[in-house]
Amino acid sequence: MSLDLNNKSILITGGTGSFGKEFTKTLLNKWPNIQRLVIYSRDEQKQFQMAQEFPISKYPQIRFFIGDVRDYDRLKRAFNGIDYVIHAAAMKHVHIAEYNPDECIKTNIGGAENVIKASLESAVKKVVALSTDKACAPINLYGATKLTSDKLFIAANNIRGNKDIIFSVVRYGNVMGSNGSVIPFFLKKRKEGILPITDANMTRFNISLRDGVEMVLHAIENSWGGELYVPKIPSYRITDVAEAIGPHCEKKIIGIRPGEKVHEEMITSSDSFTTYDLDKYFVILPQKPAWDLAKFIDHFHAKKVPEGFNYSSGENSEWVNVEELRRLIKEHVDSDFSIQ
Repeated sequence: MSLDLNNKSILITGGTGSFGKEFTKTLLNKWPNIQRLVIYSRDEQKQFQMAQEFPISKYPQIRFFIGDVRDYDRLKRAFNGIDYVIHAAAMKHVHIAEYNPDECIKTNIGGAENVIKASLESAVKKVVALSTDKACAPINLYGATKLTSDKLFIAANNIRGNKDIIFSVVRYGNVMGSNGSVIPFFLKKRKEGILPITDANMTRFNISLRDGVEMVLHAIENSWGGELYVPKIPSYRITDVAEAIGPHCEKKIIGIRPGEKVHEEMITSSDSFTTYDLDKYFVILPQKPAWDLAKFIDHFHAKKVPEGFNYSSGENSEWVNVEELRRLIKEHVDSDFSIQ
């Protein structure tokens, strides 16, 4: 990677989340001479805890900013002097969004608009927004708000005028071990001897935090503006996750929750007309990119996917089995993990 972030200033919205902490660790390890790293989030307790893990005495370039993406004025002040913005703040829980739709819209859509506006009014050079597989053909409010957010960030390239700024999006599936995800939930529930499974046929895409971080760095380094990056990652069956974590537990089918799918998609067949294979990633391009498509294809050796191509967790060509899941859980989630 030729990307050099030394002497650059970076801000992460939702920076106290699982992604933010891993991204912070990676940045400080790879580029110890980063000028400034701003952790922007609204939860003071999480900021207090993260400051213990990354003390300013050891990492003088870190700044902890209390603020909400709903607050444009606070965002604009935080963006002062920032080169790169990583937008990770969002309301993410599907069932909570279904019950509190207006709050989800204010954060995921209104917050995206504020990040775009504050970036355009500052000297920010690149913005990378984090998306989700649930934004692809959404059936729940969370997915619909994230799809809207994706569209806003991609379209922001059309209103930048002569400003030197680029907006792009990264979309990926369930992050292994992230807050609220199934693996930490099952690790906790196995102590009770029962693992609740929503649907025995359910599948999900799987990505590690480390791979999610690498994907964002790829977007910072390579984006031209308007790209939506999708990683090539394996799927897992929810029943295999249950077997990997609690082979002796009772597996209780409880039914799908509101707004949940049996299988997730990251690229629909309708997206196939503007989707290209970049080897490690797929990329969905804007219908009318603000740059020369032929030059893009030549520069990245991009290959057009076949018409009708779709990328679904249930029809994936790569799968993680029970033994691989156990190894990945020990490596990425809980180093003390073992089968009891």
